[in-house]
Amino acid sequence: MIQYSCFHGGIYSVNPSLVRIDFSSNINPLGISRKVLDGLRKNLPQLSSIYPDNAHTVLKKKIIDYLDCGLSHESVNVGNGATELIYDFVRTFVQKQVLIPSPTFCEYELASRKVGAKIKNVQLKNWKLDIDKILEKSKDSDAIFLCNPNNPTGLFSYPLIERLIEKIDSSIKIMIDESFIEFVDESKHPKTFIEKINEFQNIVVLRSLTKSFGLAGLRLGYCVSHSTTAKKISDKKITWSVNGLAQLAGVIALENFSHVTKARKIIKSEREFMYSSINNKLNSFRANESDVNYYLIHLRQGNSKQIRDLLLKKNGILVRDCSDFKGMKENYIRVSVKKHDENLDLLNSLESID
Repeated sequence: MIQYSCFHGGIYSVNPSLVRIDFSSNINPLGISRKVLDGLRKNLPQLSSIYPDNAHTVLKKKIIDYLDCGLSHESVNVGNGATELIYDFVRTFVQKQVLIPSPTFCEYELASRKVGAKIKNVQLKNWKLDIDKILEKSKDSDAIFLCNPNNPTGLFSYPLIERLIEKIDSSIKIMIDESFIEFVDESKHPKTFIEKINEFQNIVVLRSLTKSFGLAGLRLGYCVSHSTTAKKISDKKITWSVNGLAQLAGVIALENFSHVTKARKIIKSEREFMYSSINNKLNSFRANESDVNYYLIHLRQGNSKQIRDLLLKKNGILVRDCSDFKGMKENYIRVSVKKHDENLDLLNSLESID
């Protein structure tokens, strides 16, 4: 049996002591908000000594208010990060086969392999979903995973996915991962598929508070679906998987969306700055377009592992080697959008090895 490995960015993907600036993980460039930190400090003694609310009552209400889509409490499931909910979805709906576009987030495949499912991949076409090919290959699939905006490409694909869910066999469950949707610029009018859960009962929309609100160490995510679908997922969930501090952090974060709004303005400005700077000033690197807080850089010389290791050793900068994304070769790295001084540091470091 072929072993499948799932790799991630972050400082623990290398020797953490070498990392000065981490461009490999895609979280809010402003980090966790001051209001969330203050709330955690204030409530740490109490929440550390009692069991968390396994029904996530307060957090679910806050999620429903935040989304403002007329949802019921029964339509929401909360998890220890979005990744736990991917595994819950797989345990609930996957038995034989899944279809996954590539390249994309590796946990979809890893979770599916752990229940013995066969994996069908459909390669992106010019970095976009090949809907006709997905429809053609979807026969006999229990589920399809769609990341929107996609990781690692950073592209937002609402119209293509809308076309797919309208044409696909309704018995096939579709997880639409919107973990990075809060980072899409408002000028793109980033519509969410949460608005369609009652029209299409086979879709499950995944969200992460880890990325948007800088809560990576606390692990918090949620998914939204028709109440009947949500109940099936809920029945497979582990008791007390989301601790009280994470739940409180989620509540406070959702009450202070201005933290994300501020980050989104920085991301738009800095992404455009880096795109222009890399493509106009450097010869060995070419930045791809993106709709979110990370983007791909095409390497015209060297390979992704060499560039990652060189930047880390020489400058203490960690980028994401994309060679382990299924469907990608050794000529791409992925970098996150950070604050201006950090982005300048990356630009200067790339220039030094250009």
